[in-house]
Amino acid sequence: MGPSRSAADRIGQIRSVAERVAHSHGLVLFDLQFRRESIGWVLRIVIDRLPSPQARAEHGDSVTVSDCEAVSVDVSAILDVEATFDHAYTLEVSSPGLDRPLRHLDDFARFVGRRARIVTSEPVDGQRFVAGRIAAVRGRTIVIEAGGTTRLVPEAAVARARLEVEL
Repeated sequence: MGPSRSAADRIGQIRSVAERVAHSHGLVLFDLQFRRESIGWVLRIVIDRLPSPQARAEHGDSVTVSDCEAVSVDVSAILDVEATFDHAYTLEVSSPGLDRPLRHLDDFARFVGRRARIVTSEPVDGQRFVAGRIAAVRGRTIVIEAGGTTRLVPEAAVARARLEVEL
């Protein structure tokens, strides 16, 4: 087994721990990165609220600072026991943010009514960039409305998408 396999195993182990801890707090693991940065090695865990109506009714739509603190404490305690690292690292736990990436149709459906920016892999109505309010998700198509224009963006054409910050 080479070093790259052992690194992949370690990331898998960390991901498993982070997923277990997030679920125990009614959250989901949105993203996980372990990489060297200017401050040294950083283990970055991004958590999100479960998109279910029950979870939103109980906790609201957003991840709180106390959610991040609780996940950080629990992940740190478990990793201290279950994982060995070759070097020191900084653990950061956060939420996806106000301009969060939209990765799946469920994300678009969850944020109907919010503004989004979509970069497409192929032109939609002659453009590779679509911005506007998410009006609906119909089948595998995202309906975006902007300035009286409706654009239908097929899921397969979405290269990148994120919410726009609305103040």
